[in-house]
Amino acid sequence: MPSFDIVSKVDPQTLDNAINVAKKEILNRYDFRDSKSTIELDKKENVINLVSENSMRINAMIDAILTRMVKQGIDGKSLDMSEEEYASGSMIKKNLKVRTGLDKEVSKKVVKLIKDSKAKVTPAIMDDMVRVTGKKNR
Repeated sequence: MPSFDIVSKVDPQTLDNAINVAKKEILNRYDFRDSKSTIELDKKENVINLVSENSMRINAMIDAILTRMVKQGIDGKSLDMSEEEYASGSMIKKNLKVRTGLDKEVSKKVVKLIKDSKAKVTPAIMDDMVRVTGKKNR
């Protein structure tokens, strides 16, 4: 039986390249001169850690990261921007989580759309992906 999976994954090497290019871009910008801003990618947790002196610089760093991600072919929606920035001493920190897999709600919508299309396939939710199988044609 032929099958395929519907899943949302980000290539870690491409994401790492986009983050490194964004770091270089920010180091060379005039408005970041003499700043203690940092961008770090935690590969195990799939989180991008941003640290800077004010929220304007945090927003500029996010913009640079999103620009580089799009140029590398990564969708900007793969970053979870919902977490608020928080103060840590004189610095402001923000964590951007990289989404992997499909949420339960999104999986249910995909399954419903497939079933409503009346196609001769069977969708099934498997953890963070949707597997679509069909009967073998002869």
